[in-house]
Amino acid sequence: MCARSIVVPMPFDVAHVRGLFPSLGDGWIHFDPQAGMQIPDSVANAVSRGFRQLVSAPGDAYPAARESADALDGARRAIGDLLAADAAGVVLGPSRAALLHAFAEAIAPNTWLRGEVVVSRQDDEANIVPWLRIVDRFGARVRWAEVDVETGGLPVWQYPDLINENTEIVAVTLASGTTGAITDVNEIAPLTREVGALLVVDATNAAPYLPLDIHELAADVLVVSAERWGGPRMGAMAFREPHTIDRLRMMSMNPRATGPARLELEPHQGALLAGVVASVEHLAGLDEDGIGKRRRRLETAMDGVYDYLQRLTFYLTTTLEQLNQVNLVGTEENRIPAVSFTVEGVSADKVVRRLADNGICALGDLPSRALNRMGVDDFGGAVTIGLAPYSTPYEVDHLVRTLGSLG
Repeated sequence: MCARSIVVPMPFDVAHVRGLFPSLGDGWIHFDPQAGMQIPDSVANAVSRGFRQLVSAPGDAYPAARESADALDGARRAIGDLLAADAAGVVLGPSRAALLHAFAEAIAPNTWLRGEVVVSRQDDEANIVPWLRIVDRFGARVRWAEVDVETGGLPVWQYPDLINENTEIVAVTLASGTTGAITDVNEIAPLTREVGALLVVDATNAAPYLPLDIHELAADVLVVSAERWGGPRMGAMAFREPHTIDRLRMMSMNPRATGPARLELEPHQGALLAGVVASVEHLAGLDEDGIGKRRRRLETAMDGVYDYLQRLTFYLTTTLEQLNQVNLVGTEENRIPAVSFTVEGVSADKVVRRLADNGICALGDLPSRALNRMGVDDFGGAVTIGLAPYSTPYEVDHLVRTLGSLG
């Protein structure tokens, strides 16, 4: 993971944060950020204004087109601040899966005559399927990194045996959305540099919780998805060295596209771009006392989020462990606030329905190669929950009480 900031955060004000989300007034407890975090009021307002004002495609001289161009530039800069990346290397798209598909297609076909791809069973399908499809088409080889079935982590000691002179892409997640385990990608990066491969890190699951820095992670490509931190459903893909884009094949329908636009199939909806900017500003504003430029405020705010949710995650896991019928999947301590568990004698679907009957949103039987490898199907599947900056100890208590009623 990336190095932590040395700035000491102020006490995290969860009451203030909850006030930023009008949707929390619906009476439900939302433990499902993997499906999309709740939308802050500032983001909803930005998108609403954008649908009224940003209706033109960027590029022409009239005012509406200039406003759309400004929105596009603003979204690239916002993601650049979030990831400590150069805005000139930020590619935007409808989803991380669409961006990774475009990236895979943009790599020259002759690369795959002998080229190999390393993927992991820890990853979400979005950072697996695009690579499987491209190597299947050209007959290239795929190598798999396996999860530790005991801890739920992704051991980096296996990568020296997976990466060789034929490796072109190493795709890996920074954090699991099911077990929460964080991958030490810094240990993988030197191996990819040694053979000239690209390290593609999916930071989507980590982005709502950790300060991210593409250079400290030593990732060549860093991928995130805005709905995971309360933004619109848009993906972003940042290249550590923007000139890497120029070596890729053109994907855009516009033959005159340059820079990151070369990998963007069509123009973006201006309202969603405005939502991306507002969502990053929302993250930067989670600490009311944050000062300075947006990147600095992001670091301060995310440090506060991390510390608060680390404490709440510890409380969550320790209380769940006290329930005899509940079994946590994985024991990795270095984690984001995501937990999967099974309930003895009760299928995941039934658990999720019981939780819903008690006003709790949770996720059942998520598509996860890691969970499958860890044998959750033998127990009727696993339930996955995630915490958010608006989560509270009271909500954790209600979850535990409800699960306890199943025993």
